[in-house]
Amino acid sequence: MCGALEPHELVELEAMARPVCYGQRQQMFAQDEPSDSVYNLTSGSVRLYRLLPDGRRQVVGFAIPGDFLGLSMSERTVYGAEALTAVTACKFNREAFAALVDERPHLLRRLYDLASHELSLAQEQMVIIGRRTAEERVVCFLIGLRKRWAQFNHNSVTVPLPMTRQDIADFLGLTIETVSRAVSKLAREKALLVVPDGVRLLDLERLEKIAAR
Repeated sequence: MCGALEPHELVELEAMARPVCYGQRQQMFAQDEPSDSVYNLTSGSVRLYRLLPDGRRQVVGFAIPGDFLGLSMSERTVYGAEALTAVTACKFNREAFAALVDERPHLLRRLYDLASHELSLAQEQMVIIGRRTAEERVVCFLIGLRKRWAQFNHNSVTVPLPMTRQDIADFLGLTIETVSRAVSKLAREKALLVVPDGVRLLDLERLEKIAAR
């Protein structure tokens, strides 16, 4: 979003920001609390979740550096956010941030683009869960996450995975055992290699074809 701003506008935006830090597993904000802040993630990764009526927690997404949280116009937060790693972010007063956006149509357009992108990701996620095999879901997740990291100068075949396999399983509508079997199968077939901080995509062309089916 900051790419849409002129240098003097960036200075103004920085003046509004309050740097905040969160430790691993620390909650940034809870579901259904007053939505009075906007966050721009600058480092680390965040798990986004919703609490279901029966008390279970559903992982609905993961935020990485560059992502904005709290842009919804709802008066209360629609999901909770928990740090997967140590996290730093710029925190903005929601009303002040909204006023800044209202005064700058080009910034509003950029936010609209971001919102449209998030909507398309949500729609794609519904298709992945509803129409894909377990292996295809895992591959789509890895390819999609690689593309997101690539937007922030991390254009590598190694995909960082700060989340647990249980988180991935919850997000994809699978069991942790099914996710583990899918990853092991892809590793045996030399499509990927499990490394300490994530996975290395060895046969990127094949994996991208699977994701594009």
